[in-house]
Amino acid sequence: MDLYEKKQLRYKYIFISVMISCIVAIVTSSVTYMYCSRGSGENFFSFIGKRNTTADASSDETISAISESLKSFRSVIDNYYIGDIDETKLLDGAIKGYVKGLEDEYSEYMTSEEWEEYQTAALGNYVGIGIYMGTDKDGNTIVSSPIKGSPAEKVGIKTEDIIVEVDGENVLGVDSSLIATKIKGEAGTKVHLKVARKSEYLEFDVTREEIKIYHVETEMKEGNIGYISLLTFDEGCAEELKNAIIDLEKRGAKKFILDLRYNGGGLVDEALKIANFFIPKGKDVLITVDSNGEKVVTKTEEDNITDAELVVLVNEYSASASEILVGALRDNGKAKLVGTKTFGKGVIQNVFSLLDGSVLKLTIAEYFTPKEIKINKEGLEPDFEVKLEKAEKEEDFVDTQLNKAIEILK
Repeated sequence: MDLYEKKQLRYKYIFISVMISCIVAIVTSSVTYMYCSRGSGENFFSFIGKRNTTADASSDETISAISESLKSFRSVIDNYYIGDIDETKLLDGAIKGYVKGLEDEYSEYMTSEEWEEYQTAALGNYVGIGIYMGTDKDGNTIVSSPIKGSPAEKVGIKTEDIIVEVDGENVLGVDSSLIATKIKGEAGTKVHLKVARKSEYLEFDVTREEIKIYHVETEMKEGNIGYISLLTFDEGCAEELKNAIIDLEKRGAKKFILDLRYNGGGLVDEALKIANFFIPKGKDVLITVDSNGEKVVTKTEEDNITDAELVVLVNEYSASASEILVGALRDNGKAKLVGTKTFGKGVIQNVFSLLDGSVLKLTIAEYFTPKEIKINKEGLEPDFEVKLEKAEKEEDFVDTQLNKAIEILK
């Protein structure tokens, strides 16, 4: 380890100590829209000792107990472990475990490398296989949609495939951001995926390549209806959608269908920008409540660009920023919802940067629709519930939800 790495590691230890001691103060003041001793288990634990922490211990007492426990474990490791020790990986693992102890599925610690990959994908370019991923009710990662023309689509990976293994490693229940890291790699290399589809398992060898993400897909439907599919709320998607609205209106669109099915969310700011395209200036679009119970109401800041009638398609995978957008549109009388009840992710995360580039993604607030309808763990019921019937053959599939939206607009 060279001098620079040692300095960075020392900075990280110092900063983590300060961060953990101050994290309560940071969270409550921040709201942003926007991660055997030689074979005997009993002897081992008696040697290390017991932690004297309780559920109501203070943060200082907890930090002290963790510090003492880590010192004891490290003593055993130094005396008995036969492998090499990577100090950075030990520290990263300790922090990940600490944050995981919150038992909040949306809070996580990311190393600088993981955060960089996360940001690269959000900006619309990365090397991988070309899939959007979401989470089902069981906590498993599914394919929300393969990107058109991507390696994943070419080999036959489909929407709602559950990712079971990546290169032979079981990833059921693993956070989708970690699975994404495993799937990405150098262009030209291959990744082996095992997925569950209905009652069978399928395996694919997929060659990675540079992927350019286009967030918006459009089509003109009969009856002067402009169809817009928004696949994710990554950076820049609002501008893409704005251009799509303008283009479709030039082509004769008088009404719109916005498809948010399988859209698992993303940047809240992008969702709020899109709400502004349909909702007049000065209207409530989002209510957030932080850990102190303080309420913040967000309003539209610009004039809307269209007054066209709108129907939004949703399903059980429409989550987070998708739910913010549909809640704002419906509560302001600007859209009807068609499909099935949404996922029910009604909390917002903020990202706190550490000195070495790693980040803490932390849940800091719960959000509600303008009419104060709770979303988290509840989801939003559609105005018209329409379920999709599965078809054995693709050519036999009928999109009953889309057909209902067209019927309503006609």
